[in-house]
Amino acid sequence: MIPPCLTLKGTVGICSPSHIALPGNYERIRDVLCRKGFSVVEGDNLYKDTDGYLASPHERADDFNRLIADPDVELVFFGGGEGSVELIPYIDFDNIRRHPKCILSYSDGTTILNTIWSRTGLETYYGQSPHMFMDLRSYDYDQFVSHLVNRDAGRHVSDSSWQVQTQGKAEGILVGGYSRNFALLLGSPSFLWSPEEQYVLFLEDHERFGGVDYVSAMLSNIEQQPFFRRVTGLLFGRYSDDPHPFLLHRLERLGQEWEIPVVYCGDFGHNSESGRGGGHAILPIGRRVRLETERCILRYL
Repeated sequence: MIPPCLTLKGTVGICSPSHIALPGNYERIRDVLCRKGFSVVEGDNLYKDTDGYLASPHERADDFNRLIADPDVELVFFGGGEGSVELIPYIDFDNIRRHPKCILSYSDGTTILNTIWSRTGLETYYGQSPHMFMDLRSYDYDQFVSHLVNRDAGRHVSDSSWQVQTQGKAEGILVGGYSRNFALLLGSPSFLWSPEEQYVLFLEDHERFGGVDYVSAMLSNIEQQPFFRRVTGLLFGRYSDDPHPFLLHRLERLGQEWEIPVVYCGDFGHNSESGRGGGHAILPIGRRVRLETERCILRYL
């Protein structure tokens, strides 16, 4: 199920499942979105810190569910942090089926995005957060418009040089996100997958959150789950300013052991603390895709 497009004068609903929103930052985000022609609606509990580290799970889930039900809101938009898994028991999935709309996030939003797709069949969108609009790059906004407004993305548009670790072709349903969140999803009732389907997996992590040993542990956890037997290819996002040779070796080893194509790229993921980094590509969770390493193409089917 593909949600209706976001219109150029449509309404963007902003909530915060995973971090305490700062009014100054979100004032800037609202201003940029409005200058682009969009209207903005904020969740009632966006700026609360009821639990000290976040608003309460009920408050955060209430914001999310209300934005989904709001007939004027065409896009529900939220960023990362910690805490999205706390919302899962309180998300109204029937509400989402009744009111399908674009849902965009990244990082900790991995949990919500993949759960919604697997529970409802609604395609969701990974790769961007509201904070991106504080320093908006042309590539990132082109991705935003192409995937959500024009809906004309026939294939992934790269913002970096792809580094192929193992060659091949892969086809399947695109799923994935931040490595830790995706690893924790596997084996839980939140993520439903079919043993009859094939999947193309995308993952990302960053060196400021953990070394290559940490990423390797996340990859190993994912590899040891029954789900991975249905994975036909892997696209890994930006980990560091310059590709880390130990990570590339680990990805190559994964590809060789499972005989699947594996690619490293800088098109999506977290930026470094230095501010360097690639773009924020959007990847549609639930879309059937074909990955071809020989031509460095991820095509949407």
